[in-house]
Parts: sequence; structure tokens; C-alpha cells
Amino acid sequence: MKKFLDENFLLENKTAEKLYHDFAKHMPIIDYHCHLPQTQIATDHQFQNLTQVWLYGDHYKWRAMRTNGVDESYCTGNKPDYEKFEQWAKTVPYTLRNPLYHWTHLELQRYFGVNELLSADTAKSIYETCSEQLRTPDFTVRNLLRKMNVAMVCTTDDPADDLKDHQFLAKDSFETPVLPAFRPDAAMNVDNTENFIKYVGRIEKAANVSVTDFKSYLDALKSRHDYFAANGCGVSDHGLEEIYAEDYTEAGVAEIFKKVMAGGQLTLEERRQFKSAMLVYFAEWDWERGWVQQYHLGALRNNNLRRMRELGPDTGWDSIGDFQQGRALAKFLGKLDDGNKLAKTIIYNLNPADNELMATMIGNFNDGSIAGKVQFGSGWWFLDQKDGMTRQMNALSNMGLISRFIGMLTDSRSFLSFPRHEYFRRLLCNLFGKEVENGELPNDVAWIGQVVQDICYNNAKQYFNWQYLRTPETSAANAQLIK
Repeated sequence: MKKFLDENFLLENKTAEKLYHDFAKHMPIIDYHCHLPQTQIATDHQFQNLTQVWLYGDHYKWRAMRTNGVDESYCTGNKPDYEKFEQWAKTVPYTLRNPLYHWTHLELQRYFGVNELLSADTAKSIYETCSEQLRTPDFTVRNLLRKMNVAMVCTTDDPADDLKDHQFLAKDSFETPVLPAFRPDAAMNVDNTENFIKYVGRIEKAANVSVTDFKSYLDALKSRHDYFAANGCGVSDHGLEEIYAEDYTEAGVAEIFKKVMAGGQLTLEERRQFKSAMLVYFAEWDWERGWVQQYHLGALRNNNLRRMRELGPDTGWDSIGDFQQGRALAKFLGKLDDGNKLAKTIIYNLNPADNELMATMIGNFNDGSIAGKVQFGSGWWFLDQKDGMTRQMNALSNMGLISRFIGMLTDSRSFLSFPRHEYFRRLLCNLFGKEVENGELPNDVAWIGQVVQDICYNNAKQYFNWQYLRTPETSAANAQLIK
């Protein structure tokens, strides 16, 4: 019987072990999509205890605690930090076979050197041990990133954001670049008239212009897109239920904008037409700039109306949706490609039933101009676990070229989430290792090891347009930037 979470965790044979330890383990991390608060990086924030860094804002853990019968006051409420942690510690033994069980103990090991299993019995000692470390200089936010060999962080930012923290970091001595991503979801969301009108006011203020019609609205958004580019942005991101690809005319969309700004309630068709038009405008701007565009598809959000009213979004009431993705996605990408305005594109899928659909869709628009131009993104949200990531990689392998895959990302709000990259890398090496030992792949460890390193780091380094990235040989301790 193998020991739990030992050095060969998830690695089922000697080839997998060699691929991980000799090729994957020490590669730097490019976190090209996350929700880390850049202010905490700019200020080199110091967490005072394990609850602050682990449970504040983590709806993965909140969902598990609620399911285990823990009252909401210990999740999003105002209970003392230790009492919240104690309830999480009591929940952890019940998370067996949930990725939270693996992530929890990986994070305790990798950041704090704690090898005990977390439970009610060990809660106090683990809390005190980890919290004491967090209060030392070696555990500031920047040092947490250094500890995990993070070479790049790309945050998620609204077009109206001022990017002041990014500007500060660009001039600071911190060796890990922290760059913004343009996330214009609110700029196209006309489902709620009142909220959209308020958002237009935010854009007016950010762009320092008066929005009087649809054209001036586009001009204001374009100026924000330009502003992001001037501040190092090379990536956009969209979190959508589905791609919108309705037929529309510019005159018709202008009338829809006029109607909503007058306080009118739009029909479903009008809302879809407006969103369809905005997606095309954003995509064309991305192409003009040479950016990478990302589409996170398939989340059915805010299902619990009572909790949405009480707690707001992003508090753990979302699920996988069953949207029809294929035709609209093909139409949208096809429209851009037909006009020769399709930027490098990453499609993330949340419904595993659509894995093969997505894996074949990207092949329709990989035109030979760039290796892996259109990517099937790594397992996302509910799928960033052993089964979800393995199924995504198998679909990509069967329908495309996993060798050109740009690998893992955290998509997280926690500075302790980077062992998810290790988790992914172990699964990747195990996939290749099993097939080598089964005689399904040649025993060419040097070449397969190179492919593994490419997926872990090199492919992403080549794919994105960022100027500064660490070399694979550079350690976190003596990181040097290369231009």
C-alpha cells in the first residue's frame, strides 16, 4: 500500500515518476488566469492567520461546509477566525474523494511543512503552527508566490478599473510580473437595465468622456482597451453561459442601446443581439492588439435566489449548466476567421459532456499560422480535479494535439492555490507514464519529457505576448527577468 500524499502521489509507475521528478516538478508557473487581489501583491500583504488566507472568499470550502451542516455564520458570517477554521477542520475528514481533501493537504505540506491530516483533533495545533509562520517575513504574499516558483501572474480586471496597483507593481522591484486581463462582462450585460445604466456611468468616469449614444459608448470602451494595453495587458477574458452569435445590424444595436439607456426593458432577442455585437467588437479589438482572448463557458450562476439576495454573487451557489454550445461557437469563431480577425483564443468548457465538442471545435480554426492558435483550455472550476482534468486531456489528445497544450492555471482567489499546478503536472505525467509502460507510446523519455515541460511552461511562454518571463532554469530564489 502506498503512503498517502508521498513524493509519488498520483504517479502509478516508474516512468510517470521519472517524468514528474526529472522534467515537470521544477518548471516555473505561468498563472495566466486568476482572481488574485493585486492590491495584496502591491502591498506585500501579510496574513495574520490561516483562516484569512484559506477561508476568506473560498466558495469551494464554503459549499463543502454547508453540505456538512455548518451554519452560514462560519462561512460568510462574522464568527471569529479560529471558530471558522475549526468548522473547516471538522469538515475536512468528510471531503474524502473530493479534490478539497487533496488540495488541503498538499497546501499544508508545500507551504507549511505540515504532514498531519487536518481534523477536529489536529485543528488547534495546525492552526497555530501555520498562523505563526504566516506572521513571519518569509510568508508575505510575494514570498508565497516565490515559494511556488511563480513566474507570471495575470489578474482579472474590469474595464473601469484604474489599474493603479498594476502601475505600482510595474515600477516596483518585485521580480514576478503581475499583469491585468480585460474582463468586460459587465459592459455587455443588459439583462438588468438599472445595473447596466450604472455601469455605463462607471465607464464614462473611467474614460473621462460623455456617453450619449452607442458609438460614444464603444469609443469609451475602446479607450479603456487601449489603456489596458498601455499598462501591459495582453489578454482578455469572458465568463459566459454560452457564446452569443445572433444576427444583428449596427443600426439595430444602436437602437437597443438607446432603449436600455432610456430605462426600457429589453426582450430576450434584443439582449442576445446586443451581447452578440459586443463580443465581436471586443474580439476585433483583441485581434488588432495581438492579444489572447479567453472564453469561460458553461456556468449556471446564482441558482439560490434567497442566498443571492442575502450574500451576493461568487459565494458558492453556482453549478454546471447544460447550454447548447456548438453552433453559436462555430458561428462566432467563423465570423472572425472569415474576416481574418480571429485572435489567439482559449475556450474553457465547464460541462464535461461537451469536452469532445470543444476539442473538435478548436481544430476547425487552427489554420497553421501559429502552433496551437485556438486552445481547449484546462479543466475549469468544477472540473479542475483529477477526473475533470484527465477527461479534458484525453479529449484533447484524441481530437487534437496535447503536445501544443498551454497547460494549467489556478483560476483562484487564494495565494495558497498554486499546488494545483503540481496536481495537474502529476496527472499529466501519469497519463504519459502509463501509456509508455503499456507499450502504447515509445520509451523515449527524453522527447516525452520535453513535451511535458512544454505543456507545463514552454508552450504558454511562447503563446502569450508578455515581454518578461523567467527562464525555466531560474529558481524562485534568484529569479532574473529576461526581455
